[in-house]
Amino acid sequence: MRAAAIVYVVDDDDSCRCALTRMLTASGLRVKSYASGAEFLADLSKGVAMEGPACVLTGLRIPGMDGLRLQQACMEADLILPFVFLTRYGDIPSAVSAMRQGAVDFLDKSTSPDTLLNSVARALDCGARARALRVRQEQLKRRFAALTERERAVLGHVVHGNATKQIAVALSIHRRTVTLHRTNITLKLGVRSVAELTRMAHEAGVFEELH
Repeated sequence: MRAAAIVYVVDDDDSCRCALTRMLTASGLRVKSYASGAEFLADLSKGVAMEGPACVLTGLRIPGMDGLRLQQACMEADLILPFVFLTRYGDIPSAVSAMRQGAVDFLDKSTSPDTLLNSVARALDCGARARALRVRQEQLKRRFAALTERERAVLGHVVHGNATKQIAVALSIHRRTVTLHRTNITLKLGVRSVAELTRMAHEAGVFEELH
C-alpha cells in the first residue's frame, strides 16, 4: 500500500470506528474518521479528498445519511473515491446497488482483518488508476483544445474514416488545404497515424464531439 494513501472511515458506531482506525493505521495507512456522512461531506467541500489516492470505508445504515446515499453524493460531486462497505445489515439489493455505483466490496463486519485490508488495498489501487486516467484525459483535452475550429472539423472527418478527397468535398475546401490541416493536427497532437489519432480521441473522451 502507498504511504500517501488515505482511508476515510465513516461510521456512527464509535467503538467500530476507533477499532478500524487503529487497524488501518497499524497497517501503515493514513486514516481520517467521521461519525456521519454529513460530517464527511462537509470535509469534502474543502477539497480534503483531493490529497491523493483515497477510498471510503463506511457502514450501510448510518443515521441521517446511509452509505449508499453517501456514495451517490460523492459520485455526483465527481470525486474519485472508491467505496468499501462494511455492515451487519447487508442484503442483496443493497449490495447490487453499491456495486453498480462502483463499490469495490461489500463486506460483513465479522470479516477477517486480512480480507478487509485486501479490499481496502484494491480500492486504493482502483482510485489511483482512476486518478491517473483522469490526469491523462485532462492533458489530452488541453491538446485537443489547441486545435482551431477548422482543424477540429477536419479531425472529425479523419477519425470517422474519411479520406482527404472526401473531407475536401464535405468542407468545400481544396485538398491541399485539408492536407495542411491534417499536418497541423498531427503536429499539435503529437501523433503519427490515423489509428493513433483515433485512439487518442477516444481516450480523451472527445470522439463523439468530433463531427
